[in-house]
Amino acid sequence: MAMDWLGSIVSINCGDSLGVYQGRVSAVDQVSQTISLTRPFHNGVKCLVPEVTFRAGDITELKILEIPGPGDNQQFGDLHQTELGQVGISQNGTSKVVKKPTSSSSTPQNIPKRTDVKSQDVAISPQQQQCSKSYVDRHLESLSQSKSFRRRHNSWSSSSRHPNQATPKKSGLKNGQMKNKDDECFGDDIEEIPDTDFDFEGNLALFDKAAVFEEIDTYERRSGTRSRGVPNERPARYRHDENILESEPIVYRRITVPHGVSKEFCTDSGLVVPSVSYELHKKLLSVAEKHGLTLERRLEMTGVCASQMALTLLGGPNRLNPKNVHQRPTVALLCGPHVKGAQGISCGRHLANHDVQVILFLPNFVKMLESITNELSLFSKTQGQQVSSLRDLPTSPVDLVINCLDCPENAFLRDQPWYKAAVAWANQNRAPVLSIDPPVHEVEQGIDAKWSLALGLPLPLGEHAGRVYLCDIGIPQQVFQEVGINYHSPFGCKFVIPLHSA
Repeated sequence: MAMDWLGSIVSINCGDSLGVYQGRVSAVDQVSQTISLTRPFHNGVKCLVPEVTFRAGDITELKILEIPGPGDNQQFGDLHQTELGQVGISQNGTSKVVKKPTSSSSTPQNIPKRTDVKSQDVAISPQQQQCSKSYVDRHLESLSQSKSFRRRHNSWSSSSRHPNQATPKKSGLKNGQMKNKDDECFGDDIEEIPDTDFDFEGNLALFDKAAVFEEIDTYERRSGTRSRGVPNERPARYRHDENILESEPIVYRRITVPHGVSKEFCTDSGLVVPSVSYELHKKLLSVAEKHGLTLERRLEMTGVCASQMALTLLGGPNRLNPKNVHQRPTVALLCGPHVKGAQGISCGRHLANHDVQVILFLPNFVKMLESITNELSLFSKTQGQQVSSLRDLPTSPVDLVINCLDCPENAFLRDQPWYKAAVAWANQNRAPVLSIDPPVHEVEQGIDAKWSLALGLPLPLGEHAGRVYLCDIGIPQQVFQEVGINYHSPFGCKFVIPLHSA
């Protein structure tokens, strides 16, 4: 049954993605449900491939344009223009039949292929004469400037005036070894040049990639290619920050405190850092001092970590470089007469050593702590400026304000006039505030900080403390264990890390 349709001219509509194809049926496979067209035309343009095969699932509409009769030639080779001249494409992509006048002869005329006129003589029929003449007339106008093309046009015209005569051979050189220049330039068949660009997307849709790769895999398994050292599975690839060796599961809660935790923080790596009460934090520092971590060492370590964080907040290497000498950052230090104030003075000394303009505010007292006296003695050797009156502080905004005014053991200082004046100046200056080791107050602080730096372990700080950072002041692990804290360092390769509310 399927063989009865061989040689028929059909039009196959494959939808908007693939378009419409016309051609002569060359093969029909009922098993694989495919149909093949020879010398196909795609959307009215001759295809570059000699044969195209379609699956039944790709065909949306099939029209039979011509059925071969019993006396027709069953050999379906080239599909010339006269056969497909009756087939056109409508604007919506569907095929339609366009009737053209045909000759009285029922037998289709076979138009021979164009061959080299130098190698043999070609007889031109009257029908070819009319087709060639109309075709040449349409295309000669754009190429009329070429003398060689005009000479060829004359030869075509002469053959058209004498259709019964054969085209004479062109004279060549020595048995035709060298071609004529006109043939080299214009010898190609113009009809073979496609009028439109190649449809990469449409032809790619005809390619079944999954079936091809499955066929390759089957061939490799049968031939044993993969058994000769080629693994069946793709090896795992690791990033530069991933560990190749398998390790134990990560324990994110490595710090535990003896009493209940009111607030927890976590690092960027996900490690949980619990907060401690002020009494436990004070006990931790006392035990560390008993084991040799004296107050002077703690002040120095706190000053280094706080100054390093302040330098980063001021812009780091983008701001502090020899080319920006005229743009030295200005930092205002607000310190009280206690140990926390001494920590701020130590931070100011390190900032001044890094070419930062430091203005230290410390109220006058009759008797100062020994730690404050020692830190002031070192600070006076720098280029930093010390003032005791708020009127000496700058009226213009500074780059950073470091707050070291508060201390839980000296809560009465909050009622002093100089304290209230310092708080008012800081709020009026509108500069970002960094608090070093801020205490936990039941009432809201007068100065809201943007950043807060905790020492060792954080206190349960509220929202007024801003973003909390934690610095390592060098407390050994056994000191934590002695006060009942199971401790594992969360710092990694840094001395100052950010904390996030868990």
